[in-house]
This record gives sequence, structure tokens and C-alpha cells, in this order.
Amino acid sequence: MKTDLTRRAFLTGTAGAAGLTLAAPPAVAQEPAPRFQKGVSPWAMCMNASTIRPANVKTKIDATAKAGWDAIELWINDLEEHEKSGGSLKDLGREIVDRGMFVPNIIGLWECMPMDEAEFQKSLEATRERMRRCAEVGSHFVAAIPAPDRPDFDLKTASARYKELMRIGREDYNLKVAFEFVGFMKSVNRLGQASGVAMDTDDREACLIADTFHMFRGGSGFNGLKHIQGDFIANFHWNDVKDEVPREQQGDEHRVYPGDGILPLGQALRDLKAIGYKRTLSLEIFKREYWAQDPYEVAVTGLRKMVECVAKAGV
Repeated sequence: MKTDLTRRAFLTGTAGAAGLTLAAPPAVAQEPAPRFQKGVSPWAMCMNASTIRPANVKTKIDATAKAGWDAIELWINDLEEHEKSGGSLKDLGREIVDRGMFVPNIIGLWECMPMDEAEFQKSLEATRERMRRCAEVGSHFVAAIPAPDRPDFDLKTASARYKELMRIGREDYNLKVAFEFVGFMKSVNRLGQASGVAMDTDDREACLIADTFHMFRGGSGFNGLKHIQGDFIANFHWNDVKDEVPREQQGDEHRVYPGDGILPLGQALRDLKAIGYKRTLSLEIFKREYWAQDPYEVAVTGLRKMVECVAKAGV
């Protein structure tokens, strides 16, 4: 009898406690997701310095800021040349912030993934110097690029190299390293291959630099975006291509402004929104026709094209 009463009291007590825990907690106000470019874009708009070559880094920053971009993606040679001329990268980073922008990524770590262990260890001296420069200018990421093409390239070894580069960046420079694939290279040219290299590091911070041109050129297509999470992408290079040259023959010089070509950019943007991508869209173009123009005019035109592309996608 005592056992039954004890059981009944326990059940009654736990039922009451359950009733208390099931009460709805007070609603907590959620901060709205940030929007950029007067609310048009859920992603910060970034000018990649390749689009306004061959101007020096100060001219690139000035043109980008005046045109109204949210960020600027510099190249490692911009930083190297600035230091060689006596400039301070920390001061340069402060200037970028003072102009209302930030540096999401630097391109990049060249010659950083030799397959031979001795060559890899030797390459780290230059890699560390590049990481230092990226950290001093205040970049969030740096791109690790498996260039040049190597006849002995191995995906498993590439994953090990990338894992070590991430460790060095994180521990020694407070810098995140992102893996970038290149559509016309023989080693890693597709989204699936690059995803495998990153995932096989077994590192929670592994991520990719994606590029609409490289996804097209390497033959990945764009539907694979739906199968990854947004934070797996560190930065997205944005551009378009025309169909005047066969895909397999296209090079960097064939990139054009978003909306001036044939790529399914609207659907790609809707997929990026659906997977929770929240970082930058970076206009990366290598067109000599644009390089011959005034950097500010290119920056104005490029930003207008980017905003129109996002607005049209309805995201």
C-alpha cells in the first residue's frame, strides 16, 4: 500500500512539474537580419580588387568607398606593394574601416600546397609572411589556392595541407583560411572536389571560396549549392559569362558584370538565401576593357549591376 502511494505521489508530482515546464516562455525579440545597400541585399557587397586593376591599393580603396561598397577584397600583391613602398598595413586596415568598409578576404596563399612534405615545409616561410600581412590589414579570411597545377596532386594530401594551413592561421595569426577551387585547373576544379578536400580535414572551421565563373567553367553547375550549409562558404565571388566561347575554352578574361551573361544568378541567390549564407558577394572580374576605364566609374557600374542582380532575385 505504501509503495502504491509513493508511486502515485511521484507520478502526480512529475505530472505537475511537466505542466510547469510546458508553459510557454516569454517571447524574446529577435534582431532582424542585417540588410545592405539601402535594404536591397541580405549580403554585404564587396569589390574585388581584380576588377579595378592596375590601380594602386589606395586608389582602389578610394574608388570603392566613394562608390558605396560595403567591403573590399584585396590581393596579396596589394599588401606586398604597399609595404614595399613604406606603408603600414595596420594603418591601411584602419583607413578601410574609417571609410565604412571591411576586408572579408585576401587572395591569397600561392604555392601553399606542395605535395612533397619537404617542399611544403619550405613553402611555409612565404605562407606565414602572407598570413601576417592579411592579419595586419584586418582580413577575416585568406584564400588557400592549390596553384600551380601539379602532376602529383592528390586530394587526400591536399586535405592534410589545408588542415595544417588552417591550424597555423588560427593559432598564430587569428586568421581563418578558406579553400578556393579554380575551374580551369586540373587539380581541383569542381565544387564537389573542393567540398571533399575541406570536409576531410575534420575541422569545424573548414570552408570554401566559391565563384560563379569557376562553378560554370569547371562544370559543377549550380544545383550543388542546395546541398551545403551557408557557413561552409567563406566568400562568394560574383560575376557572369556570355556564351560566345565554349565553356571549356573560357578564361578569366571572359567574365562580365552580373546580368550581362547567361549564368543562373537569380536562382543561385535564392539558393544561397535558403541555405543561410550570410557573408559577402564579391565582384571579381579580370577584363582589360574595364581596367582601361576610370576605377571609380567601374566601381559605380559594378555596384549598380550587383544590386540590380540581387533585387531581381527577390531575396
